[in-house]
Amino acid sequence: MTINSTRKLVIGLHGVGSNGANLAPLGSFLRQSASDIDFESPDAPFSFGHGPGRQWFSIDGVTEANRPQRVVEARAAFDAVISDIIARHALGSNLDRVALVGFSQGSIMALDAVASGRWPVAAVVAFSGRLASPEPLAPSSNTQLSLIHGTADHIMPFSESEKAKAALDKAGLTTELHTLPGVGHTISQDGAAIAARFLLTAFGTRA
Repeated sequence: MTINSTRKLVIGLHGVGSNGANLAPLGSFLRQSASDIDFESPDAPFSFGHGPGRQWFSIDGVTEANRPQRVVEARAAFDAVISDIIARHALGSNLDRVALVGFSQGSIMALDAVASGRWPVAAVVAFSGRLASPEPLAPSSNTQLSLIHGTADHIMPFSESEKAKAALDKAGLTTELHTLPGVGHTISQDGAAIAARFLLTAFGTRA
């Protein structure tokens, strides 16, 4: 198979209790924005346990204190999923052509992938996310970050993205925060448009 070295890969990471197919509309929107973008949205490796859907780590009994350890314990399974996708696209040596786009728990894992230094991808978009990675943070300064969060999000408070930006900026990353007034815990049309513009710019600077 001939690999087109100019193609970009966006990996969508769903929220808890959902699945990869739930992000298909976002993938379609991003592909319409740029013909050289491929999009994959895998299922998280673990069953939700409280109904249909999957999760990246268990939320049973999760607290502010134990969440970082759960993220650490989820890394191996997360990395296996991401490694498989990147290998199939032959981009293991070209992470500057890869971006992660997460929603809610998917955003937690996407931010951790970068903050821990494991995945120095071109860009991360975190919808309705939070930074739950244990310190010290060890990110690559080459990754660009966009945090997109609605002010009416009662599941993942907007303040979590504000705290994440402060910590990631301090760690040396280029981080932008987009406030969506009145938007709840969802990926809105405006949010998707912001993500598309951001990814085009992030990939473009590395073309």
